[in-house]
Amino acid sequence: MKAIMVVGTTSHAGKSLLVTALCRMLSRRGWRVAPFKGQNMAPNTYVTANGAEIGYAQAVQAWAAGVPPQAEMNPVLLKPHSHSTSQVIIKGRPVGQTTTAHYYENYFEAGWQAVQESLARLGQEFDLLICEGDGNPAEINIKHRDLANMRIAKAIKAPTILVADIDRGGAFAHIVGTLELLDPDERALVKGVIINKFRGQKSLLQPGIKWLEKRTGVPVLGVIPWIDSAFSKADSLSLMERPVEKQSAELNIAVIRLPRISNFTDFDPLEAEPSVNVRYLSPKDDLGHPDAVILPGTKTAIADLLILQRTGMAESIQNYAAAGGTVLGICGGFQLMGQMLADPEGLEGQEGRFRGLSILPLRTVITQNKVARQRSVSSKYPQEGLPVNGYEIHHGRTQLVMTPEGGEPGPKFQPIFDDRSLGIVDETESLWGTYLHGIFDNGPWRRAWLNRLRQQRGLGSLPTGIANYRDQRDAMLNELAHTVEQYINLDPILTQS
Repeated sequence: MKAIMVVGTTSHAGKSLLVTALCRMLSRRGWRVAPFKGQNMAPNTYVTANGAEIGYAQAVQAWAAGVPPQAEMNPVLLKPHSHSTSQVIIKGRPVGQTTTAHYYENYFEAGWQAVQESLARLGQEFDLLICEGDGNPAEINIKHRDLANMRIAKAIKAPTILVADIDRGGAFAHIVGTLELLDPDERALVKGVIINKFRGQKSLLQPGIKWLEKRTGVPVLGVIPWIDSAFSKADSLSLMERPVEKQSAELNIAVIRLPRISNFTDFDPLEAEPSVNVRYLSPKDDLGHPDAVILPGTKTAIADLLILQRTGMAESIQNYAAAGGTVLGICGGFQLMGQMLADPEGLEGQEGRFRGLSILPLRTVITQNKVARQRSVSSKYPQEGLPVNGYEIHHGRTQLVMTPEGGEPGPKFQPIFDDRSLGIVDETESLWGTYLHGIFDNGPWRRAWLNRLRQQRGLGSLPTGIANYRDQRDAMLNELAHTVEQYINLDPILTQS
């Protein structure tokens, strides 16, 4: 099996971005490439064509490689559920929940088997695998249950690249320390170092590079400058590092940064709109007067609802909606906007019935069964007949609240799409709720929705005859690959893979 492993000296060293760039670079050279991450912990996920759930980063890497995402590219996925538990997803399907303390005991063997089976299958289908590690490969306290780093590199004898983030400081110490802590057979696989996020003149770094190569015997394959990437990082900490606001933007959209926010990659297309500023607000922040408020997905809707109520953000959103403001809820945010949420079995940790924001006439019951599927529908609002593609990932069954006479709420609320189960909108097109992730990826629909906000501000409409975000993303992937390729030399790695 031909493979390259990419590990990092720290979290956020740039592993995901480098693997993404390598997938595009090498696919352009004629290799049939696939990404691989044995185990990933991420709130941002994607649903493949056959309904398997994987880390969103691996989906982006697959698109960079020019191949469809599949479950084998991320055989073990941990979705943070609360402060101490995670949902365990193996080969794209949920198999249970676990605490950190019990994960190794209950899921390690099944996870390692899934990793080996996935590697074997991908190895038969592709010329080259680009494998991404997780955290640091030399964490001696957790190496015994590591399913993402050197255990995989050893199993497939993959030449390994060690990436260091020089921007945070201490990069040389991180590199030397990591190599020192690796076992001899693990260290022997490390064939090169890449220094990432460098700001400044490379000539000033050269003495350090020479010292490092002499000290470790490992060549430095390149120094990559700081890259302002449009691709979201692996977890919600990156929401604190979003780009500065655009001075020329005409619309301001507030996304409530729920404590257990998930799938905030939904908003990458909005951030890419030149006329839009996207602000992520903590529940403790002042809501202000944005042009729209978005309640995003969340892994634990009830727990986040209680925090919104406790901090006063719930009341602020309710008052904003009552005054005619535009509110959109996606997935868990859609559930929050209803009149009631119930979790009779305590599946999300909060057993009982809870009053929602009461913005939409909905009731949601959290259920054991998980819906994970891609969807292709046609819009009714804000413009009829637009094709819309996306995906569902949710626990819970949501129904419209009936009137006292036993009928539906009436003409005040209408389905957004030709499938009513995916969401509703009120007659003023101010209150929106949908289960569809990826809705803003659809360029014409996104622009039609934004144009309604612009009309309220007296602004001219944007053209809606535009491509979907995937085309813009593809151009960004090409630009990323072109940039990285200028600064690294892969020859020492490719000759051994």
